Amino acid sequence: MIAAAMLAAASLPAAQAQSARGTVKDAGNQAVAGATVYLVPAADVAKLAKAPTFQIRRDAADDEPMEDNLAANRDKYAQAITDSGGNFNIAKVADGKYFVYVQPTDAEHLPGGDLANKSMTAAELAAKPLAIQVSGKIPADAVFVGTSRCLACHSKYSDVKKTLHRLGITVVGKPSKLQDHSRFPAFNAGLDKLLAGAKFYFYGYDKGRGFDKYQVSQKPPADATSVSLTATFFKDKDGTLKFRTENAKDPSDPARTYPVEMTYGGGLYKQRYLFRVGDSTYPFLQFNTEGSDANADRTRKSWRDYHADWLYDEQAKKLTDPPAKKSFEIECAACHYSGYRLTPTVAGGFVAGAANDPNGEADLDGDGRPNELNMGCEVCHGAGSAHVGATKAKRGATIVNPRKLAAERSMVICNQCHSRPQGTMKNDQPISKDNRMLTPGISRNEYLVNHTTREDGAQRDFWDDGVHSKSHHQQATDLVRSKKYINATQTMTCADCHDPHGTTGLKHQVKLDARDAKNSLCASCHKAVEMKAHTAKTVGAEHEQINCINCHMTKTMQTGAGLGKGRDGKDGKNYWMNDISSHLFDVPRKTNPAVKGVEPGRAMPIPYTNACGACHDAGNL
Repeated sequence: MIAAAMLAAASLPAAQAQSARGTVKDAGNQAVAGATVYLVPAADVAKLAKAPTFQIRRDAADDEPMEDNLAANRDKYAQAITDSGGNFNIAKVADGKYFVYVQPTDAEHLPGGDLANKSMTAAELAAKPLAIQVSGKIPADAVFVGTSRCLACHSKYSDVKKTLHRLGITVVGKPSKLQDHSRFPAFNAGLDKLLAGAKFYFYGYDKGRGFDKYQVSQKPPADATSVSLTATFFKDKDGTLKFRTENAKDPSDPARTYPVEMTYGGGLYKQRYLFRVGDSTYPFLQFNTEGSDANADRTRKSWRDYHADWLYDEQAKKLTDPPAKKSFEIECAACHYSGYRLTPTVAGGFVAGAANDPNGEADLDGDGRPNELNMGCEVCHGAGSAHVGATKAKRGATIVNPRKLAAERSMVICNQCHSRPQGTMKNDQPISKDNRMLTPGISRNEYLVNHTTREDGAQRDFWDDGVHSKSHHQQATDLVRSKKYINATQTMTCADCHDPHGTTGLKHQVKLDARDAKNSLCASCHKAVEMKAHTAKTVGAEHEQINCINCHMTKTMQTGAGLGKGRDGKDGKNYWMNDISSHLFDVPRKTNPAVKGVEPGRAMPIPYTNACGACHDAGNL
């Protein structure tokens, strides 16, 4: 007994203070010397977690799980500096769980590393040498080379041509060689209706609404005096699509005709149409793929107004052209074009530009070379000229690999567009004072400081609970406020669930099916969850034929018409289901202030009110 006790006592310090050793290199197998390897305690990361709010601010001390902790505790953490061969050894590692974070000191590499987002126990750290890879950094003088140049070497990622990131902007009737619409057979259902000829009546002007100030119908409304203008789409003799606006209140006002050059969306819930005036294009009219004219709500019909108020002056009762400052190139294009740039002109306007690519969608800037009008490889990996020209050993140091960044730096690449900030031009484009989008690899706070004047959505973009997103493209707004982003186990990024390159071919570019019988995507991490037991414990009733995302990813946001009616509420009025999933991963309850006591048509969709809740009684809400 005494000998056993002495042996246990002797082994205790070793268990409490093990060593962690390994190497730090880049993708070119180049050793990263002089870098500091930190062990960030998982418990400290967990302390940053907080209840979500719509308030998102720059210079916050709790929204970058690794860098905020290092800023406060750098000197207290176990650490070591790599030698000339990239080797390091942290001699004493106390029991606990840690995230391994690398801070290079050279100009070629970015902080983080591919072990920065999953915590490891002290025993796991000591079990074998750690082979850490860090991302390269984009040189300041690098320029965009185009997706075609990237795919010439990285052909295994050619499925990116089939993703909606590549299909968002399509020239009517002329998809580029970088676009493959085969996964979306109904992509142009709306466009086909316009090409066949269609007339729309815009009536019931309401200045208090947003972009849909008019109601839209393909039939004359009962009150003919409520119509302000009509728009008739037709295919011209040269085969191009055009539309003609006519003043319904003043027939003497000359009609105006505009060419429709490109579609904007179409693969997911809606499609708009870009028409040209001078050097700029403007979006007009929205086709809702899931809409129905039987729905009373104008936002859920087949066709929805999109800024017909730019084509008609309600005060003068005259047709007009859209305002130059509201062009697609100035208001929207930054989150669609690859290598977006905006150059001021002497006349006080702007000329938009994008990466040159021989297979690009259109010649945007008139220099005779096609431009990439959709997201290309370099939006996430950075301008590629230095990478293309580098030696084999230096290639890894001249391009960004988001998978080798800490979550906060990886996430912000997606965050810039899947959120609702305002940039330096006070519109929805998160561009810097130089009219550029962020360079992949910068910190979240650097992005917020240099690319936004309003960091994210306004209060109106959230439901009345002040938590759940209401407006569309706020998926990243949700994720950075969720427990998945800040916790002691894994700091999640978008790419943990989504496949940016589209290689799986699954809807929404997910890595595994989220709606199959096995809940494959969620179960790939949450392996121990048994659905019957889980639902019995959390809601008091067993649910077997259900998917995790039915409850944990309720579609609180709306971009198109939504996905139809939900449960019936009071007086037979029905709740509605929206079409963009919340990424907070919580389960909003029926006591939520955005639901309880709220008229069904105005209430936030929750699992209890959705159509899948066949056993739920929403009549008492």
